[in-house]
Amino acid sequence: MLEELRIQNFAVIERLELQFGAGFNVITGETGAGKSILIDAVELLLGARADTAVVRAGSERSRIEGLIKLDPRARLAVLPVLEREDLLDADDPDYLTIMREIRLRGRSTARINGIAVRSEILSEVGRELFDIHGQSQHLSLFRPRRHIDLLDRFADLLDARAGLARMVGELTSVHAEIRRLRDDDDAMRRRADLLRHELEEINAAELDPAEEDQLAAERNRLANSEQLATLAAEAARLLNGDDSAQPASAVDGLMSVASALAKLAQIDPATADDYALAEGMAQQAQELALTLSRYASDVEFDPFRLDELEERLELIASLKRRFRADSIAALLAYAERATTELAGIDDSDQRLGELGERADELLRQIGDISARLSRARTEAGQALSQQVVRELGDLRMERTRFEVLLQQAEHPAGCFVGERRYKFDAKGMDDVEFMLSANPGEPLRPLAKVASGGEAARIMLALKRVLTAADQTPILIFDEVDQGIGGRIGAVVGEKLWSLTGEHQVLCVTHLPQLASFADAHFQVQKALDVERAATQARALEGEQERVAELAAMLGAPGASGMQSAREILAAARAVKGRLRRP
Repeated sequence: MLEELRIQNFAVIERLELQFGAGFNVITGETGAGKSILIDAVELLLGARADTAVVRAGSERSRIEGLIKLDPRARLAVLPVLEREDLLDADDPDYLTIMREIRLRGRSTARINGIAVRSEILSEVGRELFDIHGQSQHLSLFRPRRHIDLLDRFADLLDARAGLARMVGELTSVHAEIRRLRDDDDAMRRRADLLRHELEEINAAELDPAEEDQLAAERNRLANSEQLATLAAEAARLLNGDDSAQPASAVDGLMSVASALAKLAQIDPATADDYALAEGMAQQAQELALTLSRYASDVEFDPFRLDELEERLELIASLKRRFRADSIAALLAYAERATTELAGIDDSDQRLGELGERADELLRQIGDISARLSRARTEAGQALSQQVVRELGDLRMERTRFEVLLQQAEHPAGCFVGERRYKFDAKGMDDVEFMLSANPGEPLRPLAKVASGGEAARIMLALKRVLTAADQTPILIFDEVDQGIGGRIGAVVGEKLWSLTGEHQVLCVTHLPQLASFADAHFQVQKALDVERAATQARALEGEQERVAELAAMLGAPGASGMQSAREILAAARAVKGRLRRP
């Protein structure tokens, strides 16, 4: 809801600050006091075209600022815009600050949450949060593209429509793949030739993920065979000794140690463990000597095998470089992907056939769902029309006709409904528009082209009343809604406006005391005159006495009888509000 509105140097307003409530907010004042200027200020705040003529004489700039509290519904509505434009306030996500500054010289500026934006962004946010009736273009009910959404909410069709949207999304993907397959046929054939050549190279190599390390190890041994044999033989000689050399071998030395410790253990059993250790070391040294001798005799130099290993490893390295792989496993994974892609290319004709069949199936399913939606919309449109006409009758527009127009357009590539094909989108095949005839004998015409002024405001009010639950716009502002109606109907209008506040915040400029008596918050606008210039001021009326005085002034009877009449009007409104429960 709009919590605060601050205006500086705008038209006849020098400085003004208002705090609005969550329910029904009424703005009253004498003719010419500047009531509608507040609505003009809000419209500028929401992206209306700026004109330097609004800058108060003697000032360099006008500044308008609004603080909006976002309930979950409103936050969800504006979130896509705020995220897209990076306007989210992470520190205070429940509030939105909008500012507009019109400069006498230079460009006007706009900000959302302190960040400069184009006026188009203000309008986009404003359309989601406000419906303003006056000279405004924010009115969602006068935008035909919104009518289908309102009707579907009224008819509780959004879930069914969501299923249709998913199906249309799948069809879009199928068509995209069909276009890709058809448009890229030559490129895919060239790609197929390349993939076949690459697979031939990789497959011809008969790669094994474990072989590279094994080949490298074998190459290392062959390349160093002479040194390996020499070192192993030398180690074996040192262990076994040489008959012509002194002293004795390491094995003989360890065996002599073990023999001496055996004798020692016979004398001192406490050295038995030392004897066991020495005997084990002698046996292990003897076994190591035998192993090294066999290794030295088995080592051989095979230059032909070494060449084979070098060639194989170079082939592997070359394939890894070419395909930018860091291992044989990565090469094989690429080959697997290439095989899958090649199969897809080779089977493109078959795939095109499959996709065509799926597209045809989806078009028939979409047609079935769209036809069911259309029938449900027709029934809901009739119910909506009846309810709107009843509401208009209460508002002294008894001869008004209202209908919901559903139209479909045939299209050769559309969804199938029986033997015919119709244009469609994610919402179905219907174009929905609200039609109205405000006067007897006049044909039904689009709602946006029929009425203006107070008549249009009453039409909007009737629609809002019927579509309260369906309409997601959180803030409704009415100006001129009471134009051409009297006090009795004014009370009816006040009751209907107040009843909207279960789902919306409502602001209304009025000259009818019967309407104003239903206010939850009442604001008085006055034009203060000083020796130099006029200035519009506004304040919230506090307490019953102030409200009674304002209502009496609106009746044109500020005396005792007028005050009594005002009290009676206020009491009657309270009684009605007490009986009714907000929807």
